[in-house]
Amino acid sequence: MLCALWGYLKNGIIKEVERKREMPEKAKTIAQSRVETVHIILPSHLNDAGRLFGGILMQWIDEVAALVAKRHSQMNVTTASVDNLRFLQGAYQRDVIVIIGKVTHVGNTSMEVKVETYVENMDGERKLINRAFLTEIGLDENNKPARLPRLILETEEDKDEWMRAQIRKEMREHQSKEGFHFYGN
Repeated sequence: MLCALWGYLKNGIIKEVERKREMPEKAKTIAQSRVETVHIILPSHLNDAGRLFGGILMQWIDEVAALVAKRHSQMNVTTASVDNLRFLQGAYQRDVIVIIGKVTHVGNTSMEVKVETYVENMDGERKLINRAFLTEIGLDENNKPARLPRLILETEEDKDEWMRAQIRKEMREHQSKEGFHFYGN
């Protein structure tokens, strides 16, 4: 009985060592890869209606997501998809825009990055105007998908965000498998 138990434990330890050998050395917390950028809306950022041009904001969001992913993975990354890009409210000339990105989920080679955009008023109060979820892929030196460091979930909020991200991931996989039938063939 003890020999069987020892064999089981030894086998488990060996498998764990082998698993760690396959994985990048260091897991990271969400805070370690968090990015916050600040922009002021200039006339060149405006559309014909006098609001922040959506394409400019999309560029800023993509840049923040890439920075978050690079910080987490410590490798080059590429954007695979953008989900749930929601323009909740407009922004105007001279508004201060704060964009915050953080990792919400990590798989083997891909990670989800949540990016929220706020307008910040003079007293520092922030109002959410946009939320997006981007899937980033870690790339090795040959630009092939690479194994990513694990994500350390420190708080209940982190764990809840991970679970919501897992649901979004499953929905994306389902949509990919089923296809977007309303677009046609």
